[in-house]
Amino acid sequence: MREYITRIGRQTLTFFAYLGGLSILALETTFWIFVPPIKKERIFEQAKQIGLDSLFIVSLVAFFTGMILALQTAYLMKKLSSEIYIASIIALSLTRELGPVLTALIVAGRSGAAITAEIGTMTVTEQVDALKTLATNPVKYLVVPRFLALTLMLPVLTIYADLIGIFGGYLIGVNRLSISPSMYMATTFDTLVNKDIVTGLIKTVFFGMIISLVACYEGLNVEGGAEGVGKSTTKSVVTTFIFIIVADCFFTALFYFFF
Repeated sequence: MREYITRIGRQTLTFFAYLGGLSILALETTFWIFVPPIKKERIFEQAKQIGLDSLFIVSLVAFFTGMILALQTAYLMKKLSSEIYIASIIALSLTRELGPVLTALIVAGRSGAAITAEIGTMTVTEQVDALKTLATNPVKYLVVPRFLALTLMLPVLTIYADLIGIFGGYLIGVNRLSISPSMYMATTFDTLVNKDIVTGLIKTVFFGMIISLVACYEGLNVEGGAEGVGKSTTKSVVTTFIFIIVADCFFTALFYFFF
C-alpha cells in the first residue's frame, strides 16, 4: 500500500513538473515572439512543411470522414424519412468537432513527431549548446518559428478539411441518397452559422499551440542519444494526443454552456 501511494505521489509530482516546464516554455516563447528581429523566412519554411506538405493526408482523411459520416447517418435518417438532414449533420459535425480534432491529430502525428525528432537530434548532437555559445537563444531560433507556423496554419488546414469533408458527404448524399445537389448545398449552408465555424477555428489555434509546445519541449529535453530521441518522439505524440482531446472537451463544454 505504501509503495502504491508513493508511486502515485511520484507520478503526480512528475506530471506537475511537466506542466511547469511547458508553462515556462510557453512564457519564454511568448516573450521572444515580440523581440526583434523576426525571421520571416524561417516561419514561412515551417509553414510550408506543416501546412502545404500535410494537404494530401488531410484531404484523404477529411474526404473519407465526410463519406463515412454520410453513410452512418443515412442508416438512421432513412428510418425516419429525414435524409435531407444528413447535410446539416455532416456540416455541423465537421466544422464544430471532427474537422478541428482530426486535423490537429494528423498534424500532431506528422509534424509534431518530426519537430521533436529534429530538435531532439540537435540536442543530443550538442547543436543546441552550440547555438547558446553563439549568443543565439534556442527558443527564439527553434521554437518561435514552429509555434507561429503551427498556430497560423492549423486553422487554415481545418477550413480546408471542413470543405473537403463536406464535399465527401455531398457525393454520397447526391449519388447514393437521391438528394438533389441544390437542396443538399442549401441545407448545408442554411444550417451553418458563424458560431459553428468560429468555435471550431478557435479550438485549432490552441491545438496548434499545444502541438508546438509539447513537440519542442520534448525535443529540447531529450536524454540518452538516439534511443532517447525515439522515446521523446513517441512521448511527444502520445502526450499531444491526450492534451488535444482534453482541450477539445474543455472548449466544447465552454462553448456549449456559455456561448
